Amino acid sequence: MKLQGVRVVDLTRFLPGPLATQHMADHGAEVIKVESIDEGEPTREIGAKRDGVSVYFVNTQRGKRSLALNLKDPRGVEVLMRLAEKSDVLLESFRPGVVDRLGIGYAQVAKRAPRIVYASIAAFGQSGPYRELATHDLGTEALTGVLSLGRGGDGKPAIPALANADMLVATMTLAGVLMALLRRKETGKGDYLDMAMADSLLACLANNMGVAMTERRQPDPRSERTLGGNALYNIYETKDGDFVVLGGQELKFARNLLEPLGRPDLVELCKLPPGPGQDPVRAFLRQTFRTQTKAQWVAWFKGRDVAFAPMKTLPEVLEDPHFKARGMLLKDERGWDHLGVPIAFRDEPARPNYEAPAHGEHSSAILRTLGYADAEIAQLKAGGVIKDA
Repeated sequence: MKLQGVRVVDLTRFLPGPLATQHMADHGAEVIKVESIDEGEPTREIGAKRDGVSVYFVNTQRGKRSLALNLKDPRGVEVLMRLAEKSDVLLESFRPGVVDRLGIGYAQVAKRAPRIVYASIAAFGQSGPYRELATHDLGTEALTGVLSLGRGGDGKPAIPALANADMLVATMTLAGVLMALLRRKETGKGDYLDMAMADSLLACLANNMGVAMTERRQPDPRSERTLGGNALYNIYETKDGDFVVLGGQELKFARNLLEPLGRPDLVELCKLPPGPGQDPVRAFLRQTFRTQTKAQWVAWFKGRDVAFAPMKTLPEVLEDPHFKARGMLLKDERGWDHLGVPIAFRDEPARPNYEAPAHGEHSSAILRTLGYADAEIAQLKAGGVIKDA
């Protein structure tokens, strides 16, 4: 696999960092999950469980090894330093300044491990006026303006279904780490990444910044191409109270839809800019889609070249033949569902390990690889520096 032989130290928690390292583990990296010796990773206790194991935890920690370590003890810091010396990557997501106070910041680690690629993930990064603000995904979406764009029919912002900042910083951190590893082959040196969830959001607003940048004006969703201003890029309610989506604004789609529905005259309006000019098209489509159920519309659209999709629930998605065929929906021997691997190589594809580690399951084994004798390990256990499962 692509990352076989790469060792990653994962000090992150919740979603962004664990998701980034999850992708690395799926592609062969040895990921060592460093947890506190008390409660460990918070997602162990969040959400629905199977046989006492959190689905959230498995979805972000599978295939990793767990080291339960007390980083407030100097002996625990020494364990981490030895681990860094034998590793390629270290990710952390403490609040800015915490790792320095613990003695495991980049400058401190790099003295012992100059080849380490070290990434810090924070809501607003390691510098700037917002550096100290405490928040998770939703707060970064508010302060970057992303939340202001996602307004429902009542004009009020809604909590996004996807943790956008978490997901984006995870994928960008993965990309940055891989860039640094590639460059290290030439220089022999590691590097430091200052990754901010908010920065990742801003970088992905490229297609919605038009009037904000040219006029310093807040976009009006009713006049924006991807926010509801285009009749062919919109959500419509069906007769049974469900919903369908039109997701393509090209004129060929307008013709392929409106002509069979008996309204070829509306195609010309689809040439207009997003906004009130397309109101007659929107009104017609709203009225039309309410005449049949979602299932009837799925049947009607079959074979037609129109960007159409029914809105599916998550249970429906878990039975979707397309995602099963793509390997994005998997089952293990226990019958547990798992999300697949989106990075799909033709050669050396991912081989996900469905097992998630118990808290501190590999603590002793990992310390042995660092040169600790069994007697020393026993002392560290007794002293509350490490914990075994």
